[in-house]
Amino acid sequence: MTAPTTPIQQRFQELKQQRRCALMPFLMAGDPDLATTRATLLALQAAGADMVELGIPYSDPLADGPVIQAAASRALAAATTPAKVLEMLAGLKGELTLPVVLFTYTNPLLNRGMEDFCRAAAAAGAAGLVVPDLPLEEAEKLSAIASAQGLDLVLLVAPTTPSERMARIHQASRGFTYLVSVTGVTGVRTSLESRVGGLVGQLKALGSTPVAVGFGISGVEQARQVRDWGADGAIVGSALVKVMAEAHGRQENVGAAAGAFCSELRTALDAD
Repeated sequence: MTAPTTPIQQRFQELKQQRRCALMPFLMAGDPDLATTRATLLALQAAGADMVELGIPYSDPLADGPVIQAAASRALAAATTPAKVLEMLAGLKGELTLPVVLFTYTNPLLNRGMEDFCRAAAAAGAAGLVVPDLPLEEAEKLSAIASAQGLDLVLLVAPTTPSERMARIHQASRGFTYLVSVTGVTGVRTSLESRVGGLVGQLKALGSTPVAVGFGISGVEQARQVRDWGADGAIVGSALVKVMAEAHGRQENVGAAAGAFCSELRTALDAD
């Protein structure tokens, strides 16, 4: 029996028919508070985001650069917990229609229990999970648990990943494969490594799973570069988190600032 199409797969299928690259912003839940996160999610949807990656703050974020680490620290200081993030997300049902991919680490999953976490995430309306510190061997186990709840477990590939392992990861990933554009942690960069374009092609030759590029996309030029390489999605994290933090520092509307930045990226990705 063929498995039902998940919300993430459905969105990528629609975008493929439209010949458009998915715009996938990342924000940290609870930075500076969950009310702002809620408003920002709706602003990003209105500004043309196709999916959102929602970070659950964690005290030891190994894959995150300084901008997102600082956001996680602010969110933890505001007493943000995984349970509160899921409660906020559940409160958006009926308003937020784009797929939400939760970005978390292994420890919070183990603390709650993988099955319980996946069940709660799905009940809250999440469409997928990204767990950057989860080894491939453990990911295959979690993927089955997530899939049983209708969640896609998205796996990451780095520029340093050996070809044979890259193929295994791409085949095991659900929803899309997350191609990390740089060696190292997340962060804003002025340019992307040119070899990433070759990796996009390499992954796409291995199967039909969409490929989204993240880590280091700081603005419209990099987003367009990712699109031109043939990627199915562009994930923008640190640059958006920075825009939000600066707006908050100026006591401006954070959701409006995030939406304006998202609109710029949307226009760039849709331009010829």
